[in-house]
Amino acid sequence: MGKNGHMASESASASTVGGTAVEELASEQGQVVRPWVTVVWDDPVNLMSYVTHVFSSYFNYPKDRAERLMMQVHMEGRAIVSSGGRDRMERDVQAMHSYGLWATLDKAD
Repeated sequence: MGKNGHMASESASASTVGGTAVEELASEQGQVVRPWVTVVWDDPVNLMSYVTHVFSSYFNYPKDRAERLMMQVHMEGRAIVSSGGRDRMERDVQAMHSYGLWATLDKAD
């Protein structure tokens, strides 16, 4: 930043990955199925206020959460901004690209 689907399952639990909540979905065999995540990366172009606006408007995050995620991108170089099924995360990555942000799809750890 310039100096700036949910799968059907029997149960779900939240864990913290990169400072954001990521759901872990239990499969029918009792194994944990880790969802896909959308990662937004720091860039030298977008203003911090713009990135906060994108997170608030696209993800409908409250302003304080959007600001926390933006600061994580700015300070740590990246932040996981959403998690879920692969199709939904591919849509989120494409949306971030349409806003001019650098985003990638990854499998949650």
